[in-house]
Amino acid sequence: MHVPDGFINAPVSAAAGVAAAAAVAVSLRGARKELDEKVAPLAGLVAAFVFAVQMLNFPVAAGTSGHLLGGALAAILVGPWTGVLCIAVVLLMQGVLFADGGLTALGVNITVMGVVTVVVAHFLFRGLRLVLPRTRGGVTAATFVAALVSVPASAAAFTLIYAIGGTTDVPIGKVLTAMLGVHVLIGVGEAVITALTVGAVLAVRPDLVHGARGLTAPLKLRVDGELVDAAPAEAPAAPAPKSPKKVWIGGVVTALVLAGVVSFYASASPDGLEKVAADQGIDAKADAYEHATADSPLADYGVKGVDSARLSGGLAGVIGVGVTLAVGTGAFWAVRRRRAAAETGARV
Repeated sequence: MHVPDGFINAPVSAAAGVAAAAAVAVSLRGARKELDEKVAPLAGLVAAFVFAVQMLNFPVAAGTSGHLLGGALAAILVGPWTGVLCIAVVLLMQGVLFADGGLTALGVNITVMGVVTVVVAHFLFRGLRLVLPRTRGGVTAATFVAALVSVPASAAAFTLIYAIGGTTDVPIGKVLTAMLGVHVLIGVGEAVITALTVGAVLAVRPDLVHGARGLTAPLKLRVDGELVDAAPAEAPAAPAPKSPKKVWIGGVVTALVLAGVVSFYASASPDGLEKVAADQGIDAKADAYEHATADSPLADYGVKGVDSARLSGGLAGVIGVGVTLAVGTGAFWAVRRRRAAAETGARV
């Protein structure tokens, strides 16, 4: 759902840019509480993984495809504040290096694909955790629903922005109906990918899933016909915290394989927004805008000068994963160091 230049007029694009910048600034402060010794090493990996999976367009209807947005996945794995930053890093790398998503529309994309998906998924996930069993199955079910709903919510947010600042005169009712229709289907794919990914991490290291903290429900005993919390057993000495190194390595390898190999087999059909834009005439003025980084050596997810489409796309994917991982990890460790410095100053 990368919005290109020309869909939204300049004033509204600028306003969305300000809103996105404010969201990122607030998230930087909030992420200091989330980026502990477990989350910080994984946040950059989550951004790189989202980048990789976004290259895997899957068919959802005749002539239409979809791809992961990633907001729900990031929010559940590393927390909502860090999740917003993960998606912002991905969108920035895609816009600057790969000419994917307009640079004047970067604020729109961060707002629609990052902020809205993260916020909707986070609060829906938290609400479902209150009513579902406090088990891995309950977390996976909450993940599925939260991811599913986050995608049409994002589509609705785009429609609202288009209603305010669209550059073409298209009935908003038609746009909303078309956007929701196709993005509900895309949401199913999003939910499956997100639930499988979160479930895989839960299976090996549930302690690394931000949304699964406090996973085990307290033991209940029946006393005089009533269920009461059992007295906690004396806790054994806490074991040394496990390193997330194995999960990190496995995640990096998976992201590289997905972007470098599997992406070649992704659907070539236009994604949901592209299809709706073409059918409804939203893109009527988009051709007048040339992407600012159209001459990038990685534009359109290929390496200029490499003739083999398979090799070109694979190399571009690997480079994208590597750059996103490096930029994201560097940014998150910087935030982590600021948290550590603040904690040290508070103790002093």
